[in-house]
Amino acid sequence: MLNELFMEEKIKIFMCEDDENLGMLLREYLQAKDFDVDLFPDGEAGSKAFPEKKYDLCLLDVMMPKKDGFALAQDIRAYNIEIPIIFLTAKNMKEDVLEGFKVGADDYLTKPFSMEELLLRIEAILRRINGKKSKEISFFHIGKFVFDTQKQILTGGEEEAVKLTTKESELLVNLCLNMNDVLDREFAVNTIWKPHPDFYQFAARSMDVYITKLRKLLKDDPQVEIMNIHGKGYKLIAPVENPK
Repeated sequence: MLNELFMEEKIKIFMCEDDENLGMLLREYLQAKDFDVDLFPDGEAGSKAFPEKKYDLCLLDVMMPKKDGFALAQDIRAYNIEIPIIFLTAKNMKEDVLEGFKVGADDYLTKPFSMEELLLRIEAILRRINGKKSKEISFFHIGKFVFDTQKQILTGGEEEAVKLTTKESELLVNLCLNMNDVLDREFAVNTIWKPHPDFYQFAARSMDVYITKLRKLLKDDPQVEIMNIHGKGYKLIAPVENPK
């Protein structure tokens, strides 16, 4: 079982789905796979309930009464900036997919989808989260900045410490691992966002937004720069320091 691979406790999933039949079906399927699932019928109920327990992953419908999935995701991020979020939705407009990534989605499934596909995507996200801890360097020196990859904190700028989102942190780790060399754009998108092929361009545009955010955070050191390498990707330019 997946839970045996990652932890002794059951993995706790927070699910918000206004379609009662679908919600019950998903909950029963995931419980049969040894997950602990709490189901809520709308965004408002979910927003009130989320702070009361510790969850490992969120499954959010987009079109819900009282509060939609995007607004709920923003509420969730206010409490937990790291928890992975998968949107489950019948909406497949480009703007909706892009909005999902902007509010920090880790994945996006358009209805109808198979239970097996959902399970595989959940497993992939959990493996990435649990596996990266043993692979990441604890600290990177980026010019005058120090990046704590475990706590996802960047220090050394005008602000004493900046807490990065999970996506910002993963992107900065990849840039640091390729410091003064090119980080391939396609590799970064597929490694960090893991998008469905139909949504690759939206994930790539979302990554551009995060690159802009990282540039602003690193602007206090004139020796540090994130360059666009046309047709290839990005290059983090910085004085070389040995990671600890």
